[in-house]
Order: sequence, then C-alpha cells, then structure tokens
Amino acid sequence: MTVVTTYLELTDPAAIRPAKPPRAVAEITRVEPPDGAINRWCYETVGADWSWTDHLGRDDAWWQGHAEAVETWLLRVGAQRAGYVELRPEGGAAKLEHFGLLPAFHGLGLGGHLLEFALRRGFALGGRVWLHTCTLDGPHALANYRARGLVPFRVER
Repeated sequence: MTVVTTYLELTDPAAIRPAKPPRAVAEITRVEPPDGAINRWCYETVGADWSWTDHLGRDDAWWQGHAEAVETWLLRVGAQRAGYVELRPEGGAAKLEHFGLLPAFHGLGLGGHLLEFALRRGFALGGRVWLHTCTLDGPHALANYRARGLVPFRVER
C-alpha cells in the first residue's frame, strides 16, 4: 500500500473556519507542568488504531524531553480523557505535532472543536500553523483539517 503524506498550513488566523459546537460538554486544559507519561499515554492510546509507531519503545527520559518541548492540551469529557493536541513552537511558527481523539469520542464534533482551539492557540505562538497527516491516519483527519481552513502545501507519495 502506498502511504500519501499531506502537509497543510494556515498563515492567517482570520482564515480559521469555526467548528460547529460539539455534541458533548468538553473542557480543554493544558498539561502543566509537562508530563512525559501523559504524552506517552496519549500517543499510544490515540494512535493505536492509526499506525502511530514512530515513538513506540522510547524511554521515559525521551518522553519527558518531548513533553517539555511541546505544549500539550488535553480534551476531557467529564473526568475522561477524550483527546489531545501537542503544539511545538518553531521559530515564528507552530507545528501541530500530534492530534487526535480516543475512539469512544469520535462522531461527537469534538475533533473540529479541538482543532479550532489548537489553531487559535498555534497563532498565539507564531504567524503560521502547520501539520502533516497521512493516509494511515483516521479517515476524517484530512477532511477535518481542510474544514477548519488548513490548505495543503505539499503532498508526498
């Protein structure tokens, strides 16, 4: 199977297209202080169905360093973790490093809600927000990114 990677960006915060209100009451909070164990759990749990394997097997020190290099925001529905986003400041830009929902929370409009938040926060960190996704990610990932206003700037096959 050929994996296609699409790189997307947004260079103007006015181009963010708002998401519809989610169909569940959700709260987005920053993980402070950074906690590598939370980032590892999110990566492994959210990415389990989507072939997120690049960082499996990394040790605790690597995860803690990673957590300290990104802003991590947790999406919660009640007391349950529902998803997360990591934003990495990069010299006047912000990279959406990891983003996703746990399977039990798909279909509730939470992905658009979290992505809109992430884009707005990304612009607080820099003048451009970007990310990449691939055909191994969730089936709605690319559509969600485009629906919020992100535009492709490179595609790799």
